[in-house]
Amino acid sequence: MQTIEALAKEKGIEPEVVIQAMEEAVLTASRKYYKNDDEELKAKFNPENGQIELFAVKTIVEEVTAPGKEISIAEAKSIYGEDAEVEVGYQIEFPKRTDVLGRIAAQTAKQVIFQKVREAERENVFAEYHQRVGEVMNGLVKRFEQGDIIVEVGRVEAILPRKEQSRAESYAQGDRVRAVIRIVGKSAKGPQIVLSRTDPALLIKLFEQEVPEIYDGTVMIRGAVREAGDRAKVAVFSRERDVDPVGACVGMKGTRVQAIIRELRGEKIDIVDYSDDPVQFVMNALSPAKVQRVTIVDDKEKVMEVVVEDSQLSLAIGKKGQNVRLAAKLTGWRIDIKSEEEKRKEVEAQFGALEASAEPEADPAAPIEGETPKADS
Repeated sequence: MQTIEALAKEKGIEPEVVIQAMEEAVLTASRKYYKNDDEELKAKFNPENGQIELFAVKTIVEEVTAPGKEISIAEAKSIYGEDAEVEVGYQIEFPKRTDVLGRIAAQTAKQVIFQKVREAERENVFAEYHQRVGEVMNGLVKRFEQGDIIVEVGRVEAILPRKEQSRAESYAQGDRVRAVIRIVGKSAKGPQIVLSRTDPALLIKLFEQEVPEIYDGTVMIRGAVREAGDRAKVAVFSRERDVDPVGACVGMKGTRVQAIIRELRGEKIDIVDYSDDPVQFVMNALSPAKVQRVTIVDDKEKVMEVVVEDSQLSLAIGKKGQNVRLAAKLTGWRIDIKSEEEKRKEVEAQFGALEASAEPEADPAAPIEGETPKADS
């Protein structure tokens, strides 16, 4: 019993789970040894002597049709006496030896116990963590497996897959890592908890930790997008007129946002004002570029045309199109950026096409070919 309690404590499960696993293990081993499908076997843990006892269970019947599972009422009375209270339907347990099971049976029992204990552990992990998806966890880098990082979080292991790692980061064994819980599964093998360092939820949680106004609900994050390791955009909104949402997130001399940038290993973060007006929101989202004008091309398909000064074009598009791509993700609109020069040439081309397609109007006084002009009467 002490061993059972020690194992249960070590694995963080109930002793009853271990006892149940042991009973099932002895039952499995016994079926392999006795090889009698007609018999109904039952294993029971005896807390007084710490032994798993094995029984063959037989049901009392009027007429026996399956000798391995049934016993006649007459035979039952001959065993217990005529005065014994035995009726049809009652079950009698006949003890069977377990000391004859041998080494192979013990090995089978061991495997069954390990499997049951692992299953119980996994159920516990799922029950504890599946409601914590989106939370930020602190852990230690334990080992590396083909590019994936195995992280020790409390008493359990979690995995930080290669695709959920920021390309700007690298870790060594024993390093502390802060990541967001992305998925908690019930997979048959390997860690169940999948962590992420690239998910926008990590950015949101870091802002909640660093900015008291976000934590208490005065300032709200209305959207966050990332290209992990390079750049991120966060849209913020204040529920109080006196509170500047962008200023609150940046902090005095940028202290608050700098703490988040350090945690994300130098990832650039643009904090922009959220607006219910899509045109204004797109203009804000393209920050730090200054926008000249915005036109909604297709309201249904959510397409906008944005015109910027020639000098602002590269800034608006960003490195490899990153700025406009993140702005489009943040706002949910497809953004077509043009410089003033491009727009002017486009308009000129349209006017030229219109002029070329316009035919000269016919003179009503001119005679039609082949017809003699008539004199006025």
